[in-house]
Amino acid sequence: MDQAEKLRNIVKQQKSPRHISRVITVTSGKGGVGKSSIAVNLAIAFSRLGKRVIILDADFGLANIEVMLGIRPKYNLADLMFRGKNLSDIITEGPENIGFISGGSGIQELTNMTKDQIIYLIRKLVELDDMSDIIIIDTGAGITDSVLEFLAASSEVILVATPEPTSITDAYALLKTLNRKSDFSIDDTVIKMIANRLTPDDDGEELYDKLSIVVKRFLKLKLEYIGSIPMDNTVSKAVMLQKPAICAYPNSKFSKQIINFAEKLSNTNQEIIEERKGIAQLFSNLLKSRIKK
Repeated sequence: MDQAEKLRNIVKQQKSPRHISRVITVTSGKGGVGKSSIAVNLAIAFSRLGKRVIILDADFGLANIEVMLGIRPKYNLADLMFRGKNLSDIITEGPENIGFISGGSGIQELTNMTKDQIIYLIRKLVELDDMSDIIIIDTGAGITDSVLEFLAASSEVILVATPEPTSITDAYALLKTLNRKSDFSIDDTVIKMIANRLTPDDDGEELYDKLSIVVKRFLKLKLEYIGSIPMDNTVSKAVMLQKPAICAYPNSKFSKQIINFAEKLSNTNQEIIEERKGIAQLFSNLLKSRIKK
């Protein structure tokens, strides 16, 4: 039996959770396109629909989610992995009943985990599957090893891009690099795009079409379209207030569109919901190539 099979068995051998969480990984080809704002506000919109939602901040270099939520977690993923903390210790309560887990240095330290530590982490994450309906992973921005590994392990990805030429080229570069990874499966991953920060002169569908055409032609990937969000200065104002825009400015264009996205994602992904693997399986996929014999 190889190590990957052993990890799959770890997930299967746990007491079957009542429920397996739906994991949505939010990413972008470059920073500064509003990825974290969309992740946070989407989490709250899902919570308003009656879902139990947890955000995992997988960007160990920055603390964007902490700033936007106005909270400072006492513990992070590294404390679960290496310092004996329980899941309940590292989940911080956020606004409107969402939970928040800071990746902290834990994302970077995944590379140094022993076999026993990996097994322990997977067993803990099986519990997390049972505690939530939706887990939103906010990756770092750009083409880094940790971002690519999370994307390759994910079954549902939201790609955020803006009309800026650099955003489009970087989004394509991210998908191109991801497509080259040996552990990435086109058939097991759904990638959807949100066009963010559109001016009145921009067309979100045209932006999507431009990217989708080259992605389909050269990468053989299928890119789906969720919708667009207009430029809205209430988002930056909400960041200054350290409150999610959907809470601080509920009637803004941004907030209304985020609510539409949450409803759309909830209503049109039955196939994904039925086949989802959960957060424990995602980390199992993420770590199977690293496990030490």
